Amino acid sequence: MSASPHRSPTRSRSRSIGVALSAVLAAAMLAQPGVGMARVSPSATPSATPSATLTATAAAAPANLALTGTATASSVELDRQDFVAAHVNDGDTNTRWSSKYQDDNWVQVQLAQPAKVDHVTLTWPNACARDFALQTSADGVTWTDVTRLQRDTCPRIDIIDVKSPAPVSYVRMRGYQRWAAYGYSISEFEIWDGPPAPPQPTLGLLPQPVSVQTHDGTPFTLHKNTRIVAIGQGADGPARYLAGILRPSTGYRLNVVGQGWGPAPIVVEVGAGKAPAGHADEGYTLTVEADRVRIGADTPNGALNGVQTLRQLFPQWVESDTVVSTAWTVPQVTISDYPRFAYRGMMLDVARSFYPMDEVKAYIDAAAQFKVNRLHLHLTDDQGWRIAIGTPDDNPSGIDYGLLTGISGGTAMTYNGNGQQMGTELGVTGFYTRADYAEIVRYAGENGMTVVPEIDMPGHTNAALHAIPQLNSAGAQPRPQPGETTVPHNGTGSVGYSSLDAGSDVTYEFVRNVLADIAEMTPGPYLHIGGDEAHVTSHADYTRMVDAFTETVASLGKTVVGWNEYAGTALPRDGAVVQFWNGDRNAVAGAVNNRGAKVILSPAAHTYVPQKQDSRQPQGGTWACGGVCGLDRHYNWDPGTFIPNITESSVLGVESALWGEFIRRVGQAQYYSYPRLIATAEAGWTPQAQRNYADFTTRLSAMGGRLTVQGTNFFPTADVPWRMAALGAPVTVKDGAPAGATWTVTAPGVASTALTAIVTWSDGVTERLTPTTTREASIPEMRINDAFTVVSDRAFGGPGTYTGTLSIGVPGRAPVEGTLTVTVRDAA
Repeated sequence: MSASPHRSPTRSRSRSIGVALSAVLAAAMLAQPGVGMARVSPSATPSATPSATLTATAAAAPANLALTGTATASSVELDRQDFVAAHVNDGDTNTRWSSKYQDDNWVQVQLAQPAKVDHVTLTWPNACARDFALQTSADGVTWTDVTRLQRDTCPRIDIIDVKSPAPVSYVRMRGYQRWAAYGYSISEFEIWDGPPAPPQPTLGLLPQPVSVQTHDGTPFTLHKNTRIVAIGQGADGPARYLAGILRPSTGYRLNVVGQGWGPAPIVVEVGAGKAPAGHADEGYTLTVEADRVRIGADTPNGALNGVQTLRQLFPQWVESDTVVSTAWTVPQVTISDYPRFAYRGMMLDVARSFYPMDEVKAYIDAAAQFKVNRLHLHLTDDQGWRIAIGTPDDNPSGIDYGLLTGISGGTAMTYNGNGQQMGTELGVTGFYTRADYAEIVRYAGENGMTVVPEIDMPGHTNAALHAIPQLNSAGAQPRPQPGETTVPHNGTGSVGYSSLDAGSDVTYEFVRNVLADIAEMTPGPYLHIGGDEAHVTSHADYTRMVDAFTETVASLGKTVVGWNEYAGTALPRDGAVVQFWNGDRNAVAGAVNNRGAKVILSPAAHTYVPQKQDSRQPQGGTWACGGVCGLDRHYNWDPGTFIPNITESSVLGVESALWGEFIRRVGQAQYYSYPRLIATAEAGWTPQAQRNYADFTTRLSAMGGRLTVQGTNFFPTADVPWRMAALGAPVTVKDGAPAGATWTVTAPGVASTALTAIVTWSDGVTERLTPTTTREASIPEMRINDAFTVVSDRAFGGPGTYTGTLSIGVPGRAPVEGTLTVTVRDAA
């Protein structure tokens, strides 16, 4: 399944971290916004609200003064009524003002009465300004430039600090240079009289648990001598996993024991009746009290799910690989939880461009925290073959199976038919040895994931035909060039042109041996045979081959999985899975109702991550959604009703699909997957009635800092109000020496030049400092920014203890604070 119109490191507990945090200290409310300092509701359950309710003192909300003002402009595109200036302050982003096609144009809003202005937000839907000024005026005649800006992205949202010292009556956007040949276009011109209120507290749990109750009372605090107590068969694995998460950042030993609770224990108990009734496989309970934490489950996988939830309740700094000194607190909660669907998967296309084993582990690490439990590896395709297959003792055709990786392990995506490079760079070549594959299977299992291997056939088989001469029989396609015994490598994104030969005994011998070897190496229940886009295979030949292949899988004791094109074949009764990506949903329903098949849902518009998620991205497909497939599309759908005329019980689950036409290496894979993969994870876990996009983005907003600390490369989705957090490191210096006082700040998607950082010291000194980062965000280059560092090298006037409070923010957001202490000792 590929190309047109188809699809186009964190840690392995030695993860690559985007920020190094050492010996740092901050209040619990900064470590996790709203938790610890906020008053919590004693009984908030999903029946009343989509997420646990945390209440805090409400701040006065700012007002958008533009809504009561009058908008005028220098010109209107084509003099059309639907482009007039009044659309910039009508509160509707679906309408817009557009100017005539000249650089010298403006739009302004006259306020209903003079007022002080805090900041302005300009939403440019497409025809942006490359160069413009924001101006204010008291009389509409004399104008003052607030700022002049040059921008190199479009569409975009500009948030501009005004902080007017006196009331103004007019605010104007004065254009100097258009984006392109059209005029300027603004959908909303917002004029705010105050800074935004701080965001409401949130537990930030993803996916949203089935039932959450929050409680008043002292939070649980991890102790330096806390033990993780593993009780019951299989509890040791989840307990050790939790210890592996907590040890690097806390610096605590966190011994895993079978008895002897000690101070502030975390108890992981596995045994019959510990999970919510009726949900033994993956359900769990989590109870956090002031003096202990308990996780209960019937199975180790259920306990691991509880561990992942507990992990998210700790401050975001727990994801650091270096020791952080902070209050390791968890709010008091009672959670009862279990998944909606048994299968919550992610597919990684390693065939078009290879991912070395450490990158596969990094991809697993990032997803495991969201309770993704299936890793679908697309191991073969037209562009490459990525898994070593052993040569069987019974080998009538004399096939050298080592050629699969020896030749087609060295091929990948290269160029398209026009000689232009496919993707951001050449595809990566390579393959997994049998030992590599065994390690991936083991590591996935440690993270709660089952590996689903895919050998795509009878189409998408050019890599096999390129390597194995015997497969190039009369009915195979394409044909070798004159004088050649195999077809040439094809590194383009073309699809549907290759096929195995339905009339050749070698085809079936080859497939039996490959599937048998894969089955032997894979402990999980599934073998995926592809079956998609076999455009040059006749229906009769397709059916003949697929029926034989599915029968082979069944004979190996595995459940066969295939893309929805194979839904009309003679699937093993009550032993097959149809994975839907695009096409005839009724055929899928037929396989369910006539053959007892189950369904995995990967509809392209809702789960295909190589599709663009934002129009500012230069790479990515648009065919699945007729434009961008944003986060909302990945969240707002119902897997239970997607296929007509079947019951939800026939839906095995959902899967996010990452195809490799242009994506290279794990950093780019994460950038296109996150946060959309999190939306798919919640679609697979949380009951439909408890899912709400606004609530999801609120919880997700607190996840951005956590992902930053992990080093997960994610896209800063525009409609998510990503939260900032600050953490200060205490320091001791000699009198007269530069303090080197350091704060770490997470601010997803923010440029360092947009941040304002002011430190106020307890002795009355104030400093304006410059934040720095090792990596700025760049949408064209597919990267999120790292955390920021703010350093004060102030020298103090004498021995003592000094407290510095950093206030850092960007226009249009409430600032966050971080406090640290500097202990100054006598130089002698």
